[in-house]
Amino acid sequence: MKDFDSSKSALNAPMIIILCFFVLTALLFQGTALAREVSPEARDFLNKMSNYLSEVAEVTKPSVVNISTTTTVTMKNHPYGDFFNDPFFKRFFGDNFDHPGIPRKFKSSALGSGVIVSADGYILTNYHVIKDADEIKVILFDKREFKGKVVGDDPQTDIAVIKVDAKDLPAIKMGDSDKLKAGDVVLAIGNPFGLNQTVTMGIVSAVGRANIGISAYEDYIQTDAAINPGNSGGALVNSNGELVGINSAIFSTSGGYMGVGFAIPSDMANSVVQSILKYGKVIRGWLGVSIQNLTPELAKSFDVKGERGALVTDVMKDSPASKAGMKRGDLIVEFDGKSVEDTTGLRNMVANTAPGKIVPTKVIRQGKEETLNVTVGELPTKMMAKKVELNNVLNGVQVQELKPDLRASLNIPANVGGVLVVGVNEDNPAYGLVSKNDVIEEVDRKPVKDLKDYEEIVSKIKPSDTVLLLLYRDKGHIYVTIKPSESQGQ
Repeated sequence: MKDFDSSKSALNAPMIIILCFFVLTALLFQGTALAREVSPEARDFLNKMSNYLSEVAEVTKPSVVNISTTTTVTMKNHPYGDFFNDPFFKRFFGDNFDHPGIPRKFKSSALGSGVIVSADGYILTNYHVIKDADEIKVILFDKREFKGKVVGDDPQTDIAVIKVDAKDLPAIKMGDSDKLKAGDVVLAIGNPFGLNQTVTMGIVSAVGRANIGISAYEDYIQTDAAINPGNSGGALVNSNGELVGINSAIFSTSGGYMGVGFAIPSDMANSVVQSILKYGKVIRGWLGVSIQNLTPELAKSFDVKGERGALVTDVMKDSPASKAGMKRGDLIVEFDGKSVEDTTGLRNMVANTAPGKIVPTKVIRQGKEETLNVTVGELPTKMMAKKVELNNVLNGVQVQELKPDLRASLNIPANVGGVLVVGVNEDNPAYGLVSKNDVIEEVDRKPVKDLKDYEEIVSKIKPSDTVLLLLYRDKGHIYVTIKPSESQGQ
């Protein structure tokens, strides 16, 4: 039996005292923490805020629908490459075996969201939600299902209108997106990842976001309200329960939420919807001017303070601007009572104005302010984006006339001519080789001056032809060759 070491016991005594001190201190702090309470003022504020948000969500959720689409997709390649062409394989299965290398069609499903904008069944959503869909199924808040029909669409703003055969639907109240400002509380409602009626809260991070590369006409609301795949076409609502935006896109490196989402302003969306319902297509306003953004050097040269406005560099003959007396060198600073910040802002304002409307337009000319009354015209068809239907490798490449305002906003030099690419279908051989905002200057060494030239040249290309394009991209030129797929070459 070992003897008890009194020296060790004495050395451990201080440690025991310190341990007891910490235990007592912890108990005291625990008691203090338990005794703490949230102040009545804080509880009252948070409860009220929670109730307000719940009320807004309850009022608006019935107006948001689930959209399910079915699309026919053609698979061209097989992961096993030429394995099934091997003679050894054919020896056992023969030449009539269902060859995986031959393009096959199959059905692909996708989910999105939509917003009821009228009691008689009109629903607003994104164009990319219903693009190329063979079937559209709409599921309402009360679980009823309807077949949706596309009434009209506008790829340039990524807006589409569909219709269901139903009455007395809970239409959402339209808000004024122009009144939004950074810091406003908003709710995003939709069906992310197929999870119906999901509500997320955030604030407006910024307004007037443009040159993002999502669509031709951009004036996005940026928000940190969580938007994920499946939210597209859903509602962005303000604290009054009014629709202020259509959730459209996210900035993400992972495919999921990263705190940056974009919504189309309700004013722009409503303008498109009203045009579709009234005319069966989108009618856009037109001034007929070339414009560019103001720089400090230009501001000094034109005797202008600040860098706000759109500088007129050219006025088309017999255009609405010309008839109103607008001249080269005028700086447009106000349009229809709204301040003009830059070329993108003016372009969106004009496009959303109904043709025939007389609009007071404030300009600065030689240092003096003048107001011109412009009767807005209709944007000529040749200047609109066009999907040329072809039986060759360029089918599915959407192009439009290189308009002066687009040239200015994209910083395309005056000596660059051709047509502007606004989109390329994913199943097209040109996808990945030709990009949005590329300018097609030549097709098979033939110069392209305008949309008419382009259509005439590409219409003569055969399905089996490989096409050589000269593109203007990122301040330089590049040649690309577009080869036909196996199915096109046969």
